[in-house]
Amino acid sequence: MVYQMKNAIIGYPGNRLLDGVSMEIKNTEKIAIVGRNGCGKTTLLQVIAGKLEVDNLDSDEEFFIQADGAPSIGYLEQISFEKESITVREELLKVYEEIFTLRDKMSELTGLMKVDSSEKLLEQYAKVSDKFESLGGYSYQYEIEQIFTKFGFELPDFDREIQTFSGGQKTRIALVKLLLSKPDIMLLDEPTNHLDMPMIEWLEGYLKKYNHAVVIVSHDRMFLDRIVDVTYEIEHKKMKRYPGNYTEFLKRKRLDYEKLCKDYEAQQKEIERLTIFIEKWKNTPTKVSMTRSKQMQIAHMVKIPKPLRFDTKAMHAKLQPNIESGKEVLTVKELKIGYEEVLASVSLNLRKGQKLAVIGENGKGKSTLLKSVVGQIDTLGGTFKFGRDVDWVYFDQELLNLDESKNVIDEFWDAYPKLTQTEVRTILGNFLFTGDDVFQPLSQLSGGEKVRLSLAKLMKRQANLMILDEPTNHLDMIGKEMLESMLKSYQGTLLFVSHDRYFVRSVADNLLIFENGEVNYYPYGYEEYLEKKEKNLISDTSNLRDENKDKLSESTTCLQNTMTSEQISYLNGKEKAKRERRLVQLENEISDSEEKINKLKLKFSDPEIATDYQKLSELQEIINKEEQILNDLLIEWAGLV
Repeated sequence: MVYQMKNAIIGYPGNRLLDGVSMEIKNTEKIAIVGRNGCGKTTLLQVIAGKLEVDNLDSDEEFFIQADGAPSIGYLEQISFEKESITVREELLKVYEEIFTLRDKMSELTGLMKVDSSEKLLEQYAKVSDKFESLGGYSYQYEIEQIFTKFGFELPDFDREIQTFSGGQKTRIALVKLLLSKPDIMLLDEPTNHLDMPMIEWLEGYLKKYNHAVVIVSHDRMFLDRIVDVTYEIEHKKMKRYPGNYTEFLKRKRLDYEKLCKDYEAQQKEIERLTIFIEKWKNTPTKVSMTRSKQMQIAHMVKIPKPLRFDTKAMHAKLQPNIESGKEVLTVKELKIGYEEVLASVSLNLRKGQKLAVIGENGKGKSTLLKSVVGQIDTLGGTFKFGRDVDWVYFDQELLNLDESKNVIDEFWDAYPKLTQTEVRTILGNFLFTGDDVFQPLSQLSGGEKVRLSLAKLMKRQANLMILDEPTNHLDMIGKEMLESMLKSYQGTLLFVSHDRYFVRSVADNLLIFENGEVNYYPYGYEEYLEKKEKNLISDTSNLRDENKDKLSESTTCLQNTMTSEQISYLNGKEKAKRERRLVQLENEISDSEEKINKLKLKFSDPEIATDYQKLSELQEIINKEEQILNDLLIEWAGLV
């Protein structure tokens, strides 16, 4: 146990968000905190991080917060850049200040050993050297490069000033710094924001293997399913612990609710039965003793409170196109998209009723494709054409279709001036704007509220083609589920960009994937795509580290075009076996190299060379060469796993 909280009251003056919160964080637990937007998830993280105080001053409940062993706590929002004019390299290297201090100490001791060969000095050097190595002094550069490039950066970006990056890129740099710092408790608030699918998948693997505790607030259901082993839900200002990932939590919550309802109903029936008996016989002298016994029975019952219903309040609307489009909805031929330079060339035929998801890496042209076909930016070549009777609407992830100088009702009503006030308020109510909510200035709305208003305007159009760019951004779990339900039942055509794999899996029946410098169309959904990719029926060379592997993959792809499925399976099996043999060989070589380095370092304490500066220098040079060999082996190993 590294952290424990009991009976905490959390909130702000006049706004109590959480009442009687208790939770525990064990050494390597991966914990999810889930709940509706505004329920207090981020506030709870801020309390754990020490940024906010609890509000238990006037409480009679036993309360404590206990952190065993003064654990280091890393919180993404805590990591701010004090000086954005410095380079990324300078910022990230701050994480390794202890390593650099130890390196300087080793250098100082090496100098002292030229004139002093005492055993005490040798022991001190060995101690400092061991700590230097245990902290990653010989591998930190590789670690920085590996994590930095996994988040979509190039190595030259190390030497760019932080202020030259976009807001999303700065967030990714901050996340890289947090991962490199390796805190005992890592607090992540929506860590998949600003990440594309390959980045999210890499982060999943990293966090699953992370040997310290992680607490995650996220609306990414697949991300939570693949990482967490404990889920805390916040609902009705209370928090409850469920063992298991997000899907397991939903099952347990449903079962717990059903059992509680049955227990409550059974107790109420028993109370009713006893009450009827008491009322019937309370004035009968011979039954007085018995009625008192029944009254005592009721009084001593541990009353089961009436179960609160799930907080399932969500937006809803019926999507029905006003007119039917022709069969060919959008034809794109070798469309060159980009701004000053071509990002990608796209060809596709979108037909009536299809639900096409555009997915892939950030910065490769997914949103640019949508902006090109809706006319927001000029194309750089090729053609595109909408089909007969196509009526399209566009959802912009930056919500540029909203005028923040207006309030909610005016923003919607100005778009549909022929509607009555009752009709406008009914529609806004369907998207959770009720009562005085409709008079809120748009400038004061949360991200989720702005998304709901934008979707309300878009869906009222009843178009037969919806073009959506990241429509689930800022929506909570229930909001995403309701949007999925609406879009799955939509009778029109759908073209959308999303990084939410759960959403893509639920809605899309076709995929357009920006991958490996190409844009590929797949006539099936995300689940089938993953299955085929797992079986190596889809070529993916994006993670290969050297030219020889790329050439092998290209050769294999060419062969597969002329081979049967049995032959392909046989070839893939041989490739897999070859890779596994090389992995075993590499692991043995890495082990031998590490052992060799350790033996070489032990020679520093050999009295015969301890006073010989030339031999010490030669020994250090040999160690440096062996460490370079080890680093090369580790890079090759990382490219194969």
